Amino acid sequence: MNLSSLKPPEGSRKKRKRVGRGDGSGHGGTSCKGHKGQNARSGGGVRPGFEGGQMPLSRRLPKRGFRNPFRKKIITVNLEQLKNFPQGSVIDKNVLVGAGLVKRKGDGIKILGKGNIEYPVSLKVDMISKGAREKIEAAGGSIIIEGI
Repeated sequence: MNLSSLKPPEGSRKKRKRVGRGDGSGHGGTSCKGHKGQNARSGGGVRPGFEGGQMPLSRRLPKRGFRNPFRKKIITVNLEQLKNFPQGSVIDKNVLVGAGLVKRKGDGIKILGKGNIEYPVSLKVDMISKGAREKIEAAGGSIIIEGI
């Protein structure tokens, strides 16, 4: 057996629908769009959420509260999660992402004070709570605020 003789199993690969390539293709004439009407036209169709003139669901449902379009998505990390790092290590955003403590991209990282830390570490983060700052400085660590 060699790589040039490999083929997918029979029936596992389906041919692409080639529309508008003549009647012999089976998709000629109207190119599978039917006869006339809005959806048969070039650029035809309706926008997402359009319900044919009926009041759309997004407008029928009640709106409550204020949604701030300028809100920041802050990712929080607790002190107890920093226990995996060795003594004297420098912890910044890249290190937290590499360790899997921060999984998604946000607008900043904030350290919270849940848990204790007994040895000094250096932190380079965007924000830190008052309790976390006190615990890290009591352990002999340092904090650099990078700001958002």
